[in-house]
Amino acid sequence: MSQYEFSVSAQVKFLPEESDPERRQYAFAYTLTIRNTGQVPAQLIARHWVITDSEKAVQEVKGLGVVGHQPLLKPGEQFEYTSWAVIATPVGTMRGEYFCVAEDGERFDAPVPEFILRMPRTLH
Repeated sequence: MSQYEFSVSAQVKFLPEESDPERRQYAFAYTLTIRNTGQVPAQLIARHWVITDSEKAVQEVKGLGVVGHQPLLKPGEQFEYTSWAVIATPVGTMRGEYFCVAEDGERFDAPVPEFILRMPRTLH
């Protein structure tokens, strides 16, 4: 186990009430759980997202914190939040990383593995 490590897991939900397929707007909520799996307390400072739709259009999002927070996590602690994204196709992907700083000043990136944004199939 690394001294400096966050693990990240994602759950995705399609938002039909926020989507408008006629305007090529497909909305998804994603809930991310960030756990300090390292050995040193560390703070999430910033995020970087790469959001890609099935036509390979890419949106990049960078910013401080997540949903207004810069959580400080002790080893074993976790932080969970929900946010959302809109893409132009019913299927896409998200991946990224969090920029973190440990209590001892060490800086590290916590990768967010790629996850799928997918509208469920509907039957008529």
